[in-house]
Amino acid sequence: MKKIILSTLILTALYSCKKEGQKTEDTTTVAGSVSVTENTASATGAYTSKELSPEDLGKYLAQKNDTLYVTNFFATWCGPCMREIPHFKNKMEELKAKPVKFTFINLDDKSEWNSAVKKFAQENNLADNIILLDGQKLDAGFFTNNFKQWDGGSIPFTYLRKGDKTDEYLGMMTEEVLNSKIETLLK
Repeated sequence: MKKIILSTLILTALYSCKKEGQKTEDTTTVAGSVSVTENTASATGAYTSKELSPEDLGKYLAQKNDTLYVTNFFATWCGPCMREIPHFKNKMEELKAKPVKFTFINLDDKSEWNSAVKKFAQENNLADNIILLDGQKLDAGFFTNNFKQWDGGSIPFTYLRKGDKTDEYLGMMTEEVLNSKIETLLK
């Protein structure tokens, strides 16, 4: 019961601020048959992030192959999330020639996608690595079906998968912890 209440409070906090945003939508596919919606800013065309449904995100998270998937759940209003992003960017640069895919699942309110999220994506050159997730579509089943530890109660949260091996980390990752977890899964 506490988990449900906590999840509800977090989701409510995520969606309490509303701003007007503009977007155009195109449907494409990513990672096989997973259907996504692209969120494109009309000003420059340089900002494009994908939107996934919780069901399609679950399929994405379940991929089992030789690629190491590092998936970080974050929001632009989350201080610890923003402090750990440079560690991920450093590791992305270091491993760009290896079979490692970094994805950032944004949990900002949908009304922030073309303002705060767009600004973050452009400033950090991460638009191609960001997946937008409408938290209002999440339910407790999403968390129990996809994760062993995370109940959606707080962020940042990082999920790593390579084949059948997975690792979960709740809270802000230091560069040392990130390096250790990636090294372990790349062996």
